[in-house]
Amino acid sequence: QVQLVESGGGLVQAGGSLRLSCAASGRAFSWYDLAWFRQAPRKQRELVAVINSGNSTVYPDSEKSRFTISRDNAKNTVYLQMNSLKPEDTAVYFCAGTRYWIGDYESSSFDYWGQGTQVTVSS
Repeated sequence: QVQLVESGGGLVQAGGSLRLSCAASGRAFSWYDLAWFRQAPRKQRELVAVINSGNSTVYPDSEKSRFTISRDNAKNTVYLQMNSLKPEDTAVYFCAGTRYWIGDYESSSFDYWGQGTQVTVSS
């Protein structure tokens, strides 16, 4: 069982940066594949980035090259560095985890979720 708590969201101007953090409690954090999703109003939840237990990363959308996912297993924390933010990046950002990620982009592939943190980018 893994519990996830996000932090670091807020209001930022377009072109700015934010770093989101997701602190995990529970056992064997380093064994888990972790991801960031986001959900904008009236839109489906979408995968932003994945980092697996071997530190390999996946970014489903080339647009999200502005984002970098990383993890610190000693701190039981996964991060999302977001640069050159745009108003369309406005969403609730969720941290998610699973023991074995099957490689798809579906939220149903992840078993554990945080409560989300709001990111608002003003123009």
